[in-house]
Amino acid sequence: MEKHSRRPVFGAVPMIFLLLLTLLCIVVFRSNIAPFDQWKQQLSNWSGLGIDDREHLSFLLRRLTRGEEQTRLEATGLACHSDRDTDVCVTNGPVRIDTRTLKVYAPFSHGMPQSKHTIRPYARKRDQIAMSYISPVQILQGNITPPACHYNHNDPAIVFSSGGYSGNMFHGINDVIIPLFITSRHFQSRLHFVVTNFRPSFLKYNRVLSHLSENEAIHSSFLNGSVHCFPGAVVGLRYHGNLALNASDVPGGYSMPDFKKFLREAYNMKTVNVSEMEKPVLILVSRTTSRVFLNEDEMVSMMEELGFRVIVAMPQMMSDLDKFTEVLSSCSVLVGAHGAGLTNAVFLPPGAVLVQVVPLALGWVSRTYFGGPAAEMGLQYLEYIIQPEESSLLRLYSRDDPVITNPGSIWIKAYQAAKDVYLDKQNLDINIVRFRGTLVKALGLLGRSAPLA
Repeated sequence: MEKHSRRPVFGAVPMIFLLLLTLLCIVVFRSNIAPFDQWKQQLSNWSGLGIDDREHLSFLLRRLTRGEEQTRLEATGLACHSDRDTDVCVTNGPVRIDTRTLKVYAPFSHGMPQSKHTIRPYARKRDQIAMSYISPVQILQGNITPPACHYNHNDPAIVFSSGGYSGNMFHGINDVIIPLFITSRHFQSRLHFVVTNFRPSFLKYNRVLSHLSENEAIHSSFLNGSVHCFPGAVVGLRYHGNLALNASDVPGGYSMPDFKKFLREAYNMKTVNVSEMEKPVLILVSRTTSRVFLNEDEMVSMMEELGFRVIVAMPQMMSDLDKFTEVLSSCSVLVGAHGAGLTNAVFLPPGAVLVQVVPLALGWVSRTYFGGPAAEMGLQYLEYIIQPEESSLLRLYSRDDPVITNPGSIWIKAYQAAKDVYLDKQNLDINIVRFRGTLVKALGLLGRSAPLA
């Protein structure tokens, strides 16, 4: 009985040995796999994307790269572009984004060089003050064990910042919304926005975000962050210049008229023909801090005498885009001194007239920021360049002071010094008779004539 009872024990020894050998091989084999490779294997099993979907996604991401960048993306899964205005990194493989630390873990395989890129995803790279408000995002590509995923997504991510100067309407549209359109429109809403430096004022662009992405935006948080997994990602936004879209460098070939059409759809703006309106609508942008129209009431009276229905747009009215776009949809003429309020031109119907009042010493910036882009928007453009007598600066400086006679000498000294004088301390007392002539020209551009004086 004793010998018989031992036979099964001794007979099990070879089986136990084989099991131990198998486990040992597994341990040795797994120790030769990089942590990131393990994650990639797990993620490939998780992903809901089929082969065709993955190839299409890779194609969409590749369209954001050019030349050597595209070659690098295909070889390593990560490519970064840098120019004087912006930095953009694209990864066409699975990534994890930690929204608390703002670290992006990019694909990595054995034999690839390890890399780390740190960028601030805001399209105003040359402006050190603006960029100081933008949190850096690190893109890590190496043999690193990434944090565990809290959320899995089947669509790629685009990471950008709503910080910087985006609270100002010009910068919100120019630095964020147009670059976002350039970078994301060709994904046809199949993407997630990861927004850093989120601020409540950015919510006024919710309609834009919801029309560019079918998914709710993910806001980063240092206090309550989470880790999100995506099949690919873009960190940073492409930028083409002041209120500009270069169709030849936009995936899908979208142009400024396409962007304006997109905005009108996003805000459900009605389509009007400005030349057929019974009474032309003129919106006067009213400023309250600098470049204020000191004789605004007289200006409004003259405009009404010319036959316009005048709407004076105060800052509070313009801040509510959902409501203000209803007013802009039937605007024939938009009038304002150089400033952020003129950015509302992007919402004007085709053929409308933009009239920019150019304060003393602001000719170049006025034409660069609004005059030039107006034509690309399908608008007609007029400018009214004030005389020194129409500037409040003449009350602060003598008629022969360089501030009045030679503004270039002030600009060349230092930008901040010139800004303090011409942008921040100047108000306007418009010559009503002279300005009337400019508005008569605006009527002519609309195919109308002014009433007899």
